[in-house]
Amino acid sequence: MLQHQPSLDLAFRALSDPTRRAMVERLSRGPASVSELAAPLPMSMSAVVQHLKILEASGLVASEKTGRIRTCRVDPRALGAAERWINDRRQTVERSLDRLGAFLDETRDEEEFPK
Repeated sequence: MLQHQPSLDLAFRALSDPTRRAMVERLSRGPASVSELAAPLPMSMSAVVQHLKILEASGLVASEKTGRIRTCRVDPRALGAAERWINDRRQTVERSLDRLGAFLDETRDEEEFPK
């Protein structure tokens, strides 16, 4: 059954872009100013700000302004929700593969040692 989780949808939509993934990767090492995030990126500051708005709207990134400097950081709770969703899918697939492996082992044993 399909479960609609708007916050998770926003997180995956935000992470679908390589620039935003690079920003999250950088921020996972610690907070950074918008200028620090923009430095390695081949785009205008306004484009960087647009990407940050999407990340903030998804809940993956939070920022605060002190004076003229806006500092961004990753919100681990949003990453945790995405991680839990992925891990749940992984566990389901692994259980299915385990059952398939057991079935194939039984089938092979029956073929090698018929009753």
